[in-house]
Amino acid sequence: MIAFMYSGQGSQQPGMGTPWSDHPSWELVAEASEAAGRDVAHLLLDADADELRSTRNAQLATFVTSMVILDAVARLGIDAAGHAGHSLGEYSALTAAGALDFSDAVALVVERGEAMQVAVEDPVGTMAAVLGLDDSGVEEACAEVDGPVWVANYNAPGQVVIAGAPDAVSIAGDAAKARGAKRVAGLEVSGAFHTPFMSPARDRLGEAIDRTELRAPDGVVVANVDGGIHSSPATWRALMNAQLCSPVRWSQTLQTLADEGFTTFVELGPGSVLTGLVKRTLKGAQRLTVNTPGDLDTLLDALAAPPDEDRGSPEGEHLFATDRMVVSPCAGLFTPVPGLEPGHQVDAGALLGHIGAEEVHSPFAGELMGWLAVETERVSSSKPIAWLRAT
Repeated sequence: MIAFMYSGQGSQQPGMGTPWSDHPSWELVAEASEAAGRDVAHLLLDADADELRSTRNAQLATFVTSMVILDAVARLGIDAAGHAGHSLGEYSALTAAGALDFSDAVALVVERGEAMQVAVEDPVGTMAAVLGLDDSGVEEACAEVDGPVWVANYNAPGQVVIAGAPDAVSIAGDAAKARGAKRVAGLEVSGAFHTPFMSPARDRLGEAIDRTELRAPDGVVVANVDGGIHSSPATWRALMNAQLCSPVRWSQTLQTLADEGFTTFVELGPGSVLTGLVKRTLKGAQRLTVNTPGDLDTLLDALAAPPDEDRGSPEGEHLFATDRMVVSPCAGLFTPVPGLEPGHQVDAGALLGHIGAEEVHSPFAGELMGWLAVETERVSSSKPIAWLRAT
């Protein structure tokens, strides 16, 4: 089974939207800009590293990038039965699973970024990665410090992040080394995320969460706070409220997905950090990353490949990976090109029909296997209208 993973803050990079600017999924950027009241395209195309480092910019830019990539993957007819995101990425996971509307999620991410931007100013905090020491050893190192320092991320076996006041983090790092940690590396972050230092942000964000409609997610979504699977909107509301001041239990999240039978993990977003954490946590799992449109073909090829005997079969999904869906770019009445029938070969860029006055072109070449919308049917945006088999 396939699980989609969504990048968190820190994965952003200048120009990360440029490869997608000509892709049909780029239309989400305009929607995000309207919902956010900000120029999201500028963040994805023109913002430099310093501008993107700001929490309020990094979170919005990373979330929208993940959503553009998710939309592009969905246009190929690839879906996942499971979702999980690291910190900010949890909002992407909930949106992908239908628990949040896209515009509502954008508004929440904006509020989250603004609230955290204010919270990092007082008290001043920092974070550090502890490498080569087990979870309990890091917890003990933090507990012996007479100062505010806590575990913030359980990222993978032997990779735990601590956070708190700079002096306390430094002392806890020394204590971790004394217990056998191979290395303690400071992180270039603006605050002590996922600790009690974020309490002001939690209170502000909680008000926005309480005003937002939440639905039961489709499929499996695993929570950062407890590494568990939840379906109740009320439970998710409480988890989202708790997330900012609670450690991200990412290694537990991955193990939960593995225990549920997920064998293929695909990171959708500007980074590949989560892909690396899967490698450290789940030996033998299939790992894939989609950062650019070029990665879409790699994803299709990987899912179409015969299953690895050691890894197991991805529940038959690979059998359908050469079949691709063309989806509607907008809402309206569908009219196919006259005479274009199943069995015809279609070139990449070929005109398939119209939605109202808007042309629908195939983004890839293949054999037309069938129409998924009938002539004069009213279709919604992103609804599949044609089924092709890649050649």
